[in-house]
Amino acid sequence: MTANTSTSDTLAHLARVIESRLPQNGGDPDTSYVARLLHKGPNAFLKKIGEEATEVVMAAKDADNGGDKTKVVYEVADLWFHCMIALAHYGLSPADVVVELDRRAGTSGIEEKAMRKVTAREDEQPGAAQ
Repeated sequence: MTANTSTSDTLAHLARVIESRLPQNGGDPDTSYVARLLHKGPNAFLKKIGEEATEVVMAAKDADNGGDKTKVVYEVADLWFHCMIALAHYGLSPADVVVELDRRAGTSGIEEKAMRKVTAREDEQPGAAQ
């Protein structure tokens, strides 16, 4: 990434490439890794997300013990990439995630989590709006 390229530009570009690999957009599983994962369905890319998340944890543990910290970046990049495949599959984009992060900005994590519990309880109430 160059100094003139923003993170959001990079993510938006990658999202467009991934979207172009969706089956409905002509993604060819014989020539594209992304198209192959999407063609196999959610279980394939969700499994990869789980694997990549584990690799992030392992790289972080290694870094805590004197290992190469750049491996954390490498593994997080893999995780984000596979999460972006999931987003595309579900008709979402990195921008949707940024909107949610913006919504949470300035809110204590403890407070935000408590609000989710309250909302979940309200949704479970009989007669709650659906």
